[in-house]
Amino acid sequence: MKIKLIAAILCLTMAFSVKAQERKIPVESAVTTTHEVTIKGKKVPFSATAGTQPVWDADGKPVATLFYTYYQRTDVKDTDSRPLVISFNGGPGSASVWMHIAYTGPRILKIDDEGNPIQPYGIKDNPNSILDEADIVFVNPVNTGYSRITDPEADPKQFFGVNEDIKYLGEWVNTFVTRNNRWNSPKFLIGESYGTTRVSGLSLELQGSHWMYLNGVILVSPTGLGIDRSGPVEKANRLPYFAAAAWYHKQLPADIQSMDLDDLLPIVEAYAMDELLPVLAKGAWATEGETNAAIKMFSKYSGLDEEIIRQHNLDVPTNFFWKDLLRHEGRTVGRLDSRYKGIDRMDAGMSPDFNSELTSWLHSFTPAINDYFKNYLNYQTDIKYNMFGPVRPWNRNGDNTGENLRSAMAQNPYLHVMTQSGYYDGATTYFNAKYNMWHLDPSRKLKERMSFKGYRSGHMMYLRAEDLKTANQDIRDFIKKSIPPAGTPAKY
Repeated sequence: MKIKLIAAILCLTMAFSVKAQERKIPVESAVTTTHEVTIKGKKVPFSATAGTQPVWDADGKPVATLFYTYYQRTDVKDTDSRPLVISFNGGPGSASVWMHIAYTGPRILKIDDEGNPIQPYGIKDNPNSILDEADIVFVNPVNTGYSRITDPEADPKQFFGVNEDIKYLGEWVNTFVTRNNRWNSPKFLIGESYGTTRVSGLSLELQGSHWMYLNGVILVSPTGLGIDRSGPVEKANRLPYFAAAAWYHKQLPADIQSMDLDDLLPIVEAYAMDELLPVLAKGAWATEGETNAAIKMFSKYSGLDEEIIRQHNLDVPTNFFWKDLLRHEGRTVGRLDSRYKGIDRMDAGMSPDFNSELTSWLHSFTPAINDYFKNYLNYQTDIKYNMFGPVRPWNRNGDNTGENLRSAMAQNPYLHVMTQSGYYDGATTYFNAKYNMWHLDPSRKLKERMSFKGYRSGHMMYLRAEDLKTANQDIRDFIKKSIPPAGTPAKY
């Protein structure tokens, strides 16, 4: 009898334990709070809605839910002329945390003026937010942030791929715009890193499948967008970034180290395209004199030894550059932002042990975003906030997102594109971003609606206080430029 009683108690305890441990995010939820922030010296009242909105399958069954945060200025009643910015980060498994609490949102994390973690952690008002000019919704794709697959029978493959991602997010955006009565608003997409692949593809998906026409697309630290640059072009395109990072760390010869970065980079860009690229294209058939001259100039502009460059046949990988630039100081430099330094177990080797910039960012962003949702936006959940979520394997086949964006621009005379890049970004380099822009439209007929902005920072240029102010103002100016005067027809 005693044994049976103990067994019954154990079963009951286990049942309660299973129930207590069950964690789910609601398919539909919304918590709205009201706030005020001072932007550019003026008070801006706003509402913040943190919530979830479903992703449905073809039969109308909820299979996933996406967590979002929607900021709306409350002293503006005419939403027909009020811009809406829809924001995505990258990864592809990254939450929307980065631009949310460090760039365009009304509150930003506490860091120093160069973007380094400080304690105590926390959040402060963002006097540079674009909320004075536009409402913003930050969207977390499946398995990022609090977003999750909710149907255990749903096939993850329907979410995790270049075109799969674009397809379901297009449906989600359509629903969000409809629910929040924003069809008449000028609409903009902003994406960072892999988020630029998303928004480039979405520009055509929204236009072609949902008949939703945009005013602008903002590409922050863009990926390759499916634009081919393999072979000699890929090799030559690295040099301007190498020069920028070497200049920052004072590793260049005195005559060019003394130059301002804005004066130096055009010289390096011209050399990479006009002189280095032809040598690389000739390969083994380049003359000894051409090869030696290229090695000498490569060394001059990169801060690397000539013999190292010779050993690499003028094809120096970025991971080796991050390891070697400051090897003599016992330091590595960051991948996404080469201003950051790291310490490896051994100075020898071909690549750094870790990404010094990423560990720094996770250090400061993770406590800030978790505290922000719970204590400021009052969104309560036991679900873990995935800074990076499980989204692999990711189907990268059929990446035609650059062509998608070009096609959307060609079909929509209102659509403008702005690229923002940090000079010290070694993952999605600023020069490759320029190359995207140069090769997006072979017809040369869309050039007037494209623009590029560079900053003295890295992948997340807005972490540097000076660039946070400048980059947000660049977005404001872009939004204003991309909205035509009332009554202007969309036609060629």
